Amino acid sequence: MSEYDVLCIGNAIVDIIARCDEAFLEDNNIIRGAMNLIDVDRATLLYDRMGQAIEASGGSAGNTAAGIAGFGGKAAYFGKVSDDALGKIFAHDIRALGVAFDTKPLDGHPPTARSMIFVTPDGERSMNTYLGACVELGPEDVEEKKASGSKVTYFEGYLWDPPRAKEAIRMTADAAHAAGREVAMSLSDPFCVDRYRNEFLELMRSGRVNIVFANEHELLSLYQTASFDSALEEIRRDTSMAIVTRSEKGSIIVTRDETIPVDAIAIDELVDTTGAGDLYAAGFLYGYTNGRSLADCGRLGSFAAGLVIQQYGPRPQKDLRYEAEQAGLI
Repeated sequence: MSEYDVLCIGNAIVDIIARCDEAFLEDNNIIRGAMNLIDVDRATLLYDRMGQAIEASGGSAGNTAAGIAGFGGKAAYFGKVSDDALGKIFAHDIRALGVAFDTKPLDGHPPTARSMIFVTPDGERSMNTYLGACVELGPEDVEEKKASGSKVTYFEGYLWDPPRAKEAIRMTADAAHAAGREVAMSLSDPFCVDRYRNEFLELMRSGRVNIVFANEHELLSLYQTASFDSALEEIRRDTSMAIVTRSEKGSIIVTRDETIPVDAIAIDELVDTTGAGDLYAAGFLYGYTNGRSLADCGRLGSFAAGLVIQQYGPRPQKDLRYEAEQAGLI
């Protein structure tokens, strides 16, 4: 018997979200629509230049864990915070949602990670992330019981930046596979793919990763092609299952033998795309670990992503399970 549906591993980050115009991005040399790693000095500079902001616990895999719990699933999380104000906010928020989070915090230095997220009028988000305590996640933080007792272990590609985290992920994946479990990853960002293309492909081709989540831009970056169809066929060969999101075009689930298109849900207003991919993964993995068909998993993913992009912040403000029940998805 499994203790958890999904164990999520990621950078534990507090998001600081503000609106801005295109000129602000240009004036501050911010790469539009990407996740940019920054140092503490730039983090301070951008924070000082931000307009009115909201603070919310985030981090890609943390958002996914929160979404799984929101659907009523059993989620656990590995991620490193510091014993400071932002670290306490993060720990409180994720535990309050019902996620098992027991990673020991640092003693205060470096401080908890934070991401300054600037949202332009079209809803696109540009992230500027100071990793801080995140880089200290290591093998000593691997809880083998959670790794072997989770149906799926899911980690974010962003976590490949801190070197000790790679060892922690490999250890967790080995414990999961030894218990007959599956391992999933998100490619996270086209720039992340550019940095670690060969390592990501090796994880997939070796079977260490069984399930891959990507958006269209990340998929094209992975295979260095402009042809979506060609990239889709390549990832079909390289891993057991891939789920590719395409914004308003919906998503496509591919296995060795199947191709399943999934429509995006209709929305009233696009407010903020922060967390869209994270919540898609949450809906999909909730369905997958609870015995739903792949098509239903995709519909749950689209539904969760559609809800979160109609609000500010990466964690749904509405009751995910209730809304899914009302939509006839659960």
